[in-house]
Amino acid sequence: MIRLNQLTFGYDRRHILFEDLTMNLLSGHIYGLLGKNGAGKSSLLRNMAGLLFPLSGHVEINGHIPGKRLPAFLQDLYFIPEEIYLPPVTIDRYLDIMAPFYPRFDERQFRDYIREMDIPEKNKLDGMSYGQRKKVIIAFSLATNCRVLLMDEPTNGLDIPSKSQFRKIVSSALESDRTILISTHQVRDLDNLIDGIIILENSEILVHHSLESVSERLYFGTVPDVGSDPYVLYAAPSFYGYKAVSENPDRQESRVDLEHLFHAAIENPARIKQLFQP
Repeated sequence: MIRLNQLTFGYDRRHILFEDLTMNLLSGHIYGLLGKNGAGKSSLLRNMAGLLFPLSGHVEINGHIPGKRLPAFLQDLYFIPEEIYLPPVTIDRYLDIMAPFYPRFDERQFRDYIREMDIPEKNKLDGMSYGQRKKVIIAFSLATNCRVLLMDEPTNGLDIPSKSQFRKIVSSALESDRTILISTHQVRDLDNLIDGIIILENSEILVHHSLESVSERLYFGTVPDVGSDPYVLYAAPSFYGYKAVSENPDRQESRVDLEHLFHAAIENPARIKQLFQP
């Protein structure tokens, strides 16, 4: 479990990225973290990983304070940064070096992942394409079987088939004692993968709910005209009229469109906050 308690972070007091963030992320769930560029998504993940330190408040992960960087914490959390570096060694050598740091690492699981993603096992890592290297680190992270997995823009560099493979293997790797948090600006890459959504905007959390809860409060559908409909929060022209996000007082069922949800939250933050009050 990940707990944030009134977490405030900035590189100095004049440039606060987020302030008084409080939330719990539970085991057995895959969360998507959305926000505009510069909203603080990467910094939030790095606070969770113990690579940055809050100005006030604290983070607790499975009973550990990340900033202490204790071995028991480090062997149970894996963080994939947006920009990755892999040494000029073969996959076998990389496993020899890195796998011992993770007591629950499963080599057979790792080999299955890289075969599924068509990674050449004998090539040196630095001779692979960026997309192939990204897939190696994704496979390794899942095979560590850490209880907390943080991914920052993991689908950058992946082609369309690889993104589909990513969704498949990440969803298959979820266990009841595991928490997966994925930060991305490529919202559609999270379709059919996450079950919880977090939207960070203007130093605060606008939305932190399950997709089921979102679909209860909002309706996603195509309408011929939005006119002056007071319930509409966001609308985008489409071939059949407008794809709209509306308040959902009648609790109509619809499928959550993550991209349109994000735009609705950014354009109408006050109404979104009101709708999603506990």
